[in-house]
Amino acid sequence: MAKYTFKDFKSNQEVRWCPGCGDHAVLTALQRALPELAEKMDLPKENFMVVSGIGCSSRLPYYMDTYGFHSIHGRATAISSGIKVARPDLCVWQACGDGDALAIGGNHFIHAIRRNVDINLVLFNNRIYGLTKGQYSPTSKLGAITKTSPYGTVEPPFIPGSLVLGAKGTFFARSLDVDLNLNVEIMLQAGLHKGCSVIEMLTNCVIFNNGAHKELSDPAFKADRTIVLRHGEKMIFGARKDKGLVLDGMSLKVVTIGENGITEDDILTHDAHNPDMGLHILLSEMHGPDFPVALGVIRDVEAPTYDREVTRQVEEVSAAAKIHSMDDLLHSGTTWAV
Repeated sequence: MAKYTFKDFKSNQEVRWCPGCGDHAVLTALQRALPELAEKMDLPKENFMVVSGIGCSSRLPYYMDTYGFHSIHGRATAISSGIKVARPDLCVWQACGDGDALAIGGNHFIHAIRRNVDINLVLFNNRIYGLTKGQYSPTSKLGAITKTSPYGTVEPPFIPGSLVLGAKGTFFARSLDVDLNLNVEIMLQAGLHKGCSVIEMLTNCVIFNNGAHKELSDPAFKADRTIVLRHGEKMIFGARKDKGLVLDGMSLKVVTIGENGITEDDILTHDAHNPDMGLHILLSEMHGPDFPVALGVIRDVEAPTYDREVTRQVEEVSAAAKIHSMDDLLHSGTTWAV
């Protein structure tokens, strides 16, 4: 099989996102990740499928040189699930927004995760409805002033990681749109994961919610306000790599290495493969100013997948069945001549 490159997954379509939109960077990361994923999975390019719903991020299939399906608002996850069950040999990727996936599509979203369908959901979270011109979304900050909340929202936002883990998700990762190398790394792990993979991409909307995640992406503060988690590595962060996470009873606590006798040995080691999701929930819900926001793969565990179980069940029933064709069906049971 030919070895693919970035250009093999890049379509000839003009990218119609606004200049400076965070979606550009996520698209680039996916175009860079899929050639390597194809090699690791020994898959031809024709076995990759990109699905989307409705929204700015949902234009992504047009910019990928793969098979694609631009579905309707909130229903991308249902389409992705059906494709994977019908064609388990395909590697299915889905682009969806925080409104598309978590509002009108919320029910499909949580049940695909619960069923553990082997699809890869890239959730573009810019905390706003961009395509429809700036309404607040399920992830907009409490008090956000938007076209539909001129005096500020009165709704607490969803934390996507909590939704995923609450639905017993087997894979959850989070990253910033600007972290190209980390995004490629995460996408590779998501693609290799057997089960429903959810990647929350914190993206910027330069028109309707500019600076949506500036408290994390600003280079002046990023090292102290985010922590990149990798399985088997110490949970250390900070511009000087002198801060870390420890358990204080049942809660997480930020400590400084070198103070109060704290050494690197005291810092927690990330275990993304731990079946117990207690610590994963704590990590996914960390937020400033007291805690860094967790980036990287937070959870990656094994469990039976819906598509494989459906295939297995169909094969078992077919093997034991006495009816294998329409003729068999018509001549089964009680028959009579007219």
